[in-house]
Amino acid sequence: MAEHALTRGTRVGKRLVLWDIDKTLIDVDGLGSEIFSAAFAEFSGLDRHRPTHGPGRTEWQWFQDTQLANDLVPTDDCFPRFLGIQDAMFEARAAEFAERGEVLPGAREALERCAANPDIISSLLTGNTRRNAERKLAAFGLDHLVEIPIGGYGDDHRDRPELVRIARERVQRATGIAFTADTTVLVGDSPNDVMAALHGGARIVAVATGIVSAAELRAAGAEVVLDDLSDTDAVLDLLLG
Repeated sequence: MAEHALTRGTRVGKRLVLWDIDKTLIDVDGLGSEIFSAAFAEFSGLDRHRPTHGPGRTEWQWFQDTQLANDLVPTDDCFPRFLGIQDAMFEARAAEFAERGEVLPGAREALERCAANPDIISSLLTGNTRRNAERKLAAFGLDHLVEIPIGGYGDDHRDRPELVRIARERVQRATGIAFTADTTVLVGDSPNDVMAALHGGARIVAVATGIVSAAELRAAGAEVVLDDLSDTDAVLDLLLG
């Protein structure tokens, strides 16, 4: 991954912006769910299993929900074993992300503007594992636009709001800057993104680019909801405002 401004020590750090990935920055046409399902089938040995649904869950929670839905008892070693299976499948199908997926309107431009702005530290808060997050963004040439090592990921903690704390702690260790609920902004498309901000301590800029409507995002507690990220100036104003 290319050297980032953060590692060169040039960031002022007025805002920490944490981006969700799926249905916020990119749409990969359900490929991640296909791989998860195939990995769960291999892990469980079940010919058929009952899937679970809910956008914005961490992979950890998604895995445990699916275990319980299929009468399997979670143990400490289950999730690491599952991740090993899933990781190999992600690697084998990595080329399909660019073939089947797309960058959502305005996402690249918003990331580029944030990466160029010395007042912003831009990273990720996603239910994906860190490795899967890297693969997905790299497929579209977006990985160099965010500070991946300091984000919060779906293999860090089962509960998404905890990822806010984890990301802020990583940022503080890397930069010495202690961001607060007022200076941390999450950008995401699901009620779980909104919940992560409200309970984790951050502002939320919601985008109705996923399977949830703008009205549902507002009902979940999002005061700011955009149709998409295509108005780059407006997005930056909201992040810095």
